[in-house]
Amino acid sequence: MERKHMSAFSVYQTLPTELKSPPKKRSLQVASKKKKRENDIGNVNNVNVATQRKKKKIKAKNHAAEASIQEIVEPECVNTGEQALNEVLAELAQMNNSKERASTLFQWLIDPIPTKAFFRETWEKKPVLVQRKNPHYYKGLFSTEEFDRILRQEDVKYGVNLDVTSYTDGKRQTHNPPGRALPYTVWDFYENGCSLRMLNPQAFSSTVWNVLSILQEYFASMAGANVYLTPPGTQGFAPHYDDIEAFVIQLEGKKHWRVYNPRSDDEVLPVLSSPNFDQAEIGKPILEVLLEAGDLLYFPRGFIHQGDCLPDAHSLHITVSSYQKNSWGDLLQKMVPTALEIAMEEDVEFRQGLPLDYLSYMGVQNSDKDDPRRAKFFSKIDNLMNKLRNFAAVDAAVDVKARDFLHDCLPPKLTAEEAAGSVRGAPARWEDGSVRDAGAYITSQTRVGLLRAGCARLCSDGDAVHLYYTTDNSRVYHKEEPKSFEIKPEVDMGLFLLSTFFKSSKNLFVLQYTDAVEFLIHSYPKFVSVGSFPCDSAQEKISLAKLLFQKGVIQKESA
Repeated sequence: MERKHMSAFSVYQTLPTELKSPPKKRSLQVASKKKKRENDIGNVNNVNVATQRKKKKIKAKNHAAEASIQEIVEPECVNTGEQALNEVLAELAQMNNSKERASTLFQWLIDPIPTKAFFRETWEKKPVLVQRKNPHYYKGLFSTEEFDRILRQEDVKYGVNLDVTSYTDGKRQTHNPPGRALPYTVWDFYENGCSLRMLNPQAFSSTVWNVLSILQEYFASMAGANVYLTPPGTQGFAPHYDDIEAFVIQLEGKKHWRVYNPRSDDEVLPVLSSPNFDQAEIGKPILEVLLEAGDLLYFPRGFIHQGDCLPDAHSLHITVSSYQKNSWGDLLQKMVPTALEIAMEEDVEFRQGLPLDYLSYMGVQNSDKDDPRRAKFFSKIDNLMNKLRNFAAVDAAVDVKARDFLHDCLPPKLTAEEAAGSVRGAPARWEDGSVRDAGAYITSQTRVGLLRAGCARLCSDGDAVHLYYTTDNSRVYHKEEPKSFEIKPEVDMGLFLLSTFFKSSKNLFVLQYTDAVEFLIHSYPKFVSVGSFPCDSAQEKISLAKLLFQKGVIQKESA
């Protein structure tokens, strides 16, 4: 008897529970919740999007939504160009200032909303929808064909680079088998109604890498991305909110989105992403929209959202994200513990003992007591907190945040001019049986400049100053250790000797001069001569330039 074909999805479903990959948990779960207000909870209207009549209702709701909650923007002019992104990136490559490059790209991303108006009125406050009626606006950023190419040519791993998900009857599931994600199995999952989420497309797509490496400099925070491919008539994820600012860019097909207000003040701009919600927990949407190719939907962290496909079209979108753990509170978490250590070292009041009887009137069990000693205790705490500000090393805390950011960063995707002027374009090679053009060929007359405004930064840890840089980072998040040069001004030796002091375990070089590095950073985007470095001798100036050139931090000015 002929054996019946069993799909990869069916095979997965027959596996014992212990052999299946568990649903992928969010990296951070909300540990506790305060009691929700009853008026934040309501019944959710079931949305049937299978008919044309319902499509019209969805569009009507967009325009009926209150402007104080969300905003809809329809550009007056329709751009019909099919190579919009390629043209933009080509224009950006001609700019010699990466700050201007980043600002221009972000404005293109949210056009026609003016950037200043966006950050004044929308950022971290409310969703915004841009409907362009131009399916080609984001063409070239990513495609289903690119998705397929990556599956065929790259080493894509389930759970690391790709998630297979479904959301049926209110239940969210992850269906990741172990091992490599090959087209045969992946597309079978898709044909059986599963959504595909590529977790780090920038590791495989040079265009996504380019866009994110530019935008991260604009945000001064890591810019990441996920790609979502959803079959017609399905939904891949349960309602939830995230801890990032999300820019949903519709690339192909269309998707029905519902966005909901934060349920309480505690969930406004949350520190952590939420678990999956049941429909009954989230109330009614403040925005319901059919997102089509070329459209953009932004919503701040804390806004609950869910998206599902119409029966007649698949959906491919990419979500660009930023501002994870980039709040004032995150900065204070870096600053306050250090400030307290310094205060305890330098101020005896912080080292004085607590009252002998403080346990008898402080603490939760005593919180309702009408005891004058409690007021005195709180007054003492207020006084110490006020004094603590005098010991706060704000710049050092910012340096810690900056150091973490530079480690998070993608390496810059170099333009042709940047590559030609950097170490990656150096002519050193093997030719006709010997090495040709080895060495940097840098003299006092050579004009050099920082490769990108955000590619390097001086940071202090209290004992030493380091130059952290991004040019040797990996396109895979934190695959490499942080890269840095340690700067010790008191070291009395020429930089030409530094190669003998390389510390491979920490990837550190000892540099001599802080001033010269600051001079280069603050000169950006201008090129300066190596001879103008504020070092003691010509030899040291050239040695410093060669070292920075070797690590990809600076480039030579084109002739």
